[in-house]
Amino acid sequence: MSRGAGTSRGSEIPRGSEIPRGSEIPRGSETSRGSDLTRGAETSSPGALRRALRAELGASAVDVAPRLLGGELRTFVATSADGVPVEVRLRITEVEAYHGQGTGEIPDPGSHARMGRTARNATMWGEPGHLYVYLSHGIHSCVNVVCGPEGQGDGVLLRAGEVVVGEDAAARRRGVDLPLGRIALRDLARGPGRLGQAVGLRHPLHDGIDAITGEERHGAHAELWLGAQRSDVASGPRVGVAGVAGTGAFPWRFWIDADPTVSPFRWGRGAAEAAALGTPPVLN
Repeated sequence: MSRGAGTSRGSEIPRGSEIPRGSEIPRGSETSRGSDLTRGAETSSPGALRRALRAELGASAVDVAPRLLGGELRTFVATSADGVPVEVRLRITEVEAYHGQGTGEIPDPGSHARMGRTARNATMWGEPGHLYVYLSHGIHSCVNVVCGPEGQGDGVLLRAGEVVVGEDAAARRRGVDLPLGRIALRDLARGPGRLGQAVGLRHPLHDGIDAITGEERHGAHAELWLGAQRSDVASGPRVGVAGVAGTGAFPWRFWIDADPTVSPFRWGRGAAEAAALGTPPVLN
């Protein structure tokens, strides 16, 4: 699928004011369960966030990705010996789209789905709204929202966000000293590895967790909340992706323009060289 050239922005992220701090909130009754059909009704005002509907994630990753910006991933994971789940809310500020195998006109050489279904990427091929949690470099658990029709293999990587509730719990998971200063708050979930740690979702325990129904998986719950379409969305090449997949041929990184929690851009292996040569994507 060709989205066009997009708008490539620089890697400098303006520094903002101190990120507001929330408090750790044990999982309670404020987020009702209910069926998929009632998710859209869980909002208190026209401008408020609401539970995501599975149908809203049924389009291709490149179309779903910018819709996630400004929404929240809310997780409820036990962080202490008493087993009481603690809520962490992450406001999503940066995402990357990855097409499934055969999606659109241009194959995506950066996608885990490019070689077909495997034991590692099986969650990507399921119904939209589940979270594909994979291990990067054998260390970091990274979180992706599965989207597109079931069997297509599309996914959106959550690259960065602002922790708005549960900062102390997120900091303890990340091994960051308390109390948190402005920079430490900004960086809690700035990058996909930090984000995975902050929200407490781990590979392989939580791979496949359903963020639409909020069904428990290994002591964790996850919920995806969405808001109105944003007008301040920037786009450009994906971060750290090798070769042509990390160039402007695939401008499928989306972020909230000028948000301080967005991660800095860096070229992947061979991507800068491919961009300089103007290497075209390989067509089907």
